[in-house]
Amino acid sequence: MDKLQLDDIDIYRVLSSMHEGVLIADTKGKISFYNETQARIDDLKPEDAIGMKIVDIYQLNNNTSPTMRCLKTGKPIINETMVYQTRLGKVANIINNVNPLYKSGILIGAINFCKDYQQLEKTIVQDQKGPQKNQKGNNARFHFSDIIGSDPEMLNAVRIAGMSSNSPSPIMIYGETGTGKELFAQSIHNHSSRRKKPFIPINCAAIPENLLEGILFGTSKGAFTGAINKSGLFEQADGGTIFLDELDSMPLTLQVKLLRVIQEKKVRKLGSLKEIDLDIKIISSVGHPPLEIIQNGTLRMDLFYRMGVVFIMLPPLRERKDELNELIRYFILEYNKTLNVQVSNVSKTVLDLFRRYHWPGNVRELKHVIEASMNMVAKGTTIRLAHLPSHIFSFAKKEMQKPLVAKTSPAQVHANVVFSSNLAQTQAANEKQIISDALKATEGNAAKAARSLGISPQSFHYKLKKYRLKSKKVLSK
Repeated sequence: MDKLQLDDIDIYRVLSSMHEGVLIADTKGKISFYNETQARIDDLKPEDAIGMKIVDIYQLNNNTSPTMRCLKTGKPIINETMVYQTRLGKVANIINNVNPLYKSGILIGAINFCKDYQQLEKTIVQDQKGPQKNQKGNNARFHFSDIIGSDPEMLNAVRIAGMSSNSPSPIMIYGETGTGKELFAQSIHNHSSRRKKPFIPINCAAIPENLLEGILFGTSKGAFTGAINKSGLFEQADGGTIFLDELDSMPLTLQVKLLRVIQEKKVRKLGSLKEIDLDIKIISSVGHPPLEIIQNGTLRMDLFYRMGVVFIMLPPLRERKDELNELIRYFILEYNKTLNVQVSNVSKTVLDLFRRYHWPGNVRELKHVIEASMNMVAKGTTIRLAHLPSHIFSFAKKEMQKPLVAKTSPAQVHANVVFSSNLAQTQAANEKQIISDALKATEGNAAKAARSLGISPQSFHYKLKKYRLKSKKVLSK
C-alpha cells in the first residue's frame, strides 16, 4: 500500500467542498481562494472576490478584520464572533477561526474558516432534536423496558426514575460515559404524563458558549445584529421535557440564568423584557461525581441543589460484570437481525477478556465491540478473539499482567493472542485469522472471500501472500 503523502492531497478540492466558509489571503490581504460557502455567506460570487483585497470587499480595516490582524501578528485567532458588512450591504454574523500560513518559517498568508451564526444555530438545534423516531410526537424512543440488567444498583436507579417521572421536581443523572444517561432520560419522559409532549435533548458541551444562551432561551429581533424573533429550546419544550446533557460543561454565567428559570418557571428571550411561563420537566446529567465538579468550580453548588432534587446514580459496567452474559446475548440478538448473521455466542477466551477488561466506554463500548466483531464473523456462529476490534487489545494490555490463557485445547489455539506482544503483532494475528475464516466460509473461493470482507480481490491475494496462506492448507485444518 502506498504511503500517504500530504503533498498528494488535492487540498483545493477539500476546501471547496467544506460547509464552512474558507478565505485565503496573502500577506497584503489579497484574496487568493474563496469557496462557495463563503460566497453564500457574503452574497457574492467567488470570481468577484478572488484577486480583491479584504478591505475592498468588506467594510473592515486592518484592525477590525480578523484575517488582517492575523497577518499582522502571525498568531491564530480562535472562535472570534463578529458582525460585518460587505461593501454591497450584506450583513453577516459569523464565528472566525484564522490561522497564519508559513513556508520555510516565513509568513506567506492566512486562512480564515468562517461559520455563519444563524446557519450554525439552525444546524445545532436540528441535530439536538434528532429525527422523529416514534409515533407519539416526541423524540424519545426508549422506555424502562429497554434497560437491560438485574444489578441491584441499576434496578434501584430504575425504581427511583419511575417513581419521580411524574413529579415536577428536576432530576439529575450521574454516570460515566456510555452508562445510559440519555436512555434513562427518555424512559423517564415516556413513563410520565408528558409522554405525548416534546422531549428535547441538548448536549451542553457540544455547542459553542456564544450560541448556547440564544439556543436555550431564544432571541428577540434587535438583540444583536441579524437576530430574529425565535423561540428557545425551553419554550419549545413547554409541556414536555428538556434534557441538559453534560450540565457541568455549561458556562457559569448561564448556570446563574438557568437557576432563575428553575426557580421562577419563566424564561426571557435575549433582548426581550417579556417573561414566558414554562411548564417543563428538567432532567440533567453529569459525567463526574457532583462533589468533584462542585469543588473544581465547573458546577455551581446552588444549581446542583436545585437540579439534583432527585439524584440517580448509574453504575459503570466494570461493577456489573455479572450482567455481561445477559448484555452480550441481547446485543447479539439485536445485530443478528441488523447484519443478517447467525451468531450464537462468544468463545470462552473472549468472555474471559471481557470479564477482565475495564470497559472505559461502559455499555456503549460493549455494544460497539459486539457489532464490530459480528461484522468479522462471516458465516461463523461464535465471536472469537480474532474477530474483536484491535483497540480492545491495546487497552486490555495495560490492565493485564499475565497472559489471558495459560492452557488451551487444539480447538482454541487459533483464538489465542499473547497480550504481551505489541499492537502491530496483535493486529496481524487478528487479520490472518479473519482471512482464514473467510476462506473456510467460502470453501476456498478467494473471490467470494474477498467480497465477504468488503475488500478487492487484489488486496485479498496480497494478504494471502503476506501471511503465506493457501486455500488447501486452510481448508485442511
